Amino acid sequence: MPISTKVLRKTGPTEPFEVATIERRDPRADDVVIDIKAAGICHSDIHTIRNEWGEAHFPLTVGHEIAGVVEAVGDEVTEFKVGDRVGVGCMVNSCGECEQCRNGQEQDCLNGNVGTYNSPDVDGTITQGGYAQKVVVNKNFVLRIPEGIDFDVAAPLLCAGITTYVPLARWDVKEGDKVAVVGLGGLGHMGVQIAAAKGAEVTVLSRSMRKADEAKKLGADRTLATAEDPDFFKNHRGEFDFILSTISASYDLGDYLKLLKPRGVMSVVGLPPEQMGIYMRHLVGGGKVLTGSNIGGIRETQEMLDFCAKHKIGAVIEKIGVDDVDEAYDRVVEGDVRFRFVIDTETFDKHNR
Repeated sequence: MPISTKVLRKTGPTEPFEVATIERRDPRADDVVIDIKAAGICHSDIHTIRNEWGEAHFPLTVGHEIAGVVEAVGDEVTEFKVGDRVGVGCMVNSCGECEQCRNGQEQDCLNGNVGTYNSPDVDGTITQGGYAQKVVVNKNFVLRIPEGIDFDVAAPLLCAGITTYVPLARWDVKEGDKVAVVGLGGLGHMGVQIAAAKGAEVTVLSRSMRKADEAKKLGADRTLATAEDPDFFKNHRGEFDFILSTISASYDLGDYLKLLKPRGVMSVVGLPPEQMGIYMRHLVGGGKVLTGSNIGGIRETQEMLDFCAKHKIGAVIEKIGVDDVDEAYDRVVEGDVRFRFVIDTETFDKHNR
């Protein structure tokens, strides 16, 4: 039987959010039904539902930073039971058979993974995301949220956390490494905490010193203002083993590559809208690496959650109600959030229609 749930949705890119009741797909034998407790707001949600990444399927509910409790499981589900603390990230399914899926890299599924929202689901409907009271997810895409991490600070880990954890793990950032995190927003503030927990010497690179105190509280050893010194890139040439770029605005890649030591790595997780070019000499000289990274597989995501629990890492959030999301979107675009908005799904109860 389909699951009825309240959701927060838009009927068009310029329409305000509205609370509505929809039916999730009929749970299958390998599905988990989750009672959502908290849902993070990612900038990707905004790009999608405002049609900035192409035409979205309306009416649409977004949200892929989901934390909650198992409400029911299908007959074939033995990994989870009612009452378990769980989360869901950016994917709710994949083919499970291609090389990438077999290697635990479902985000790179060669047949296309099923996104948590705005994606064709297994029954032909369009997936609806986590700004909701309930969601139905294939068991293989459900994560365990360890005890000790509250739902509201855990939810953003399912996107912002895994996005920054993977490149730091993949490139073996370790104790003593000199790491620069470019930008201190929803992604950057997670990157600082994770790199610091790995024992790295962390520097935040920002245009100004406005967030220096916050960066220090998150574990950064220092903040450097790139816009306040006309010779910044010259004066800090060759300082860093690893640079994690989280910003979504355009910038000069060559300048930042100059900051790397020989054989250093710069990993880009932010997604600027414009094409950015470099001179190959910036890579060839010093044998440097420029790479990108996009979320992570399910095994990696569970590894990240366990790492965060061990090191007592969570997102720094501002909790809001379902009636505050339109304003929150504008504030995200303006950079006016420290550092992630999270929707308290109990506020759906005020809408009893």
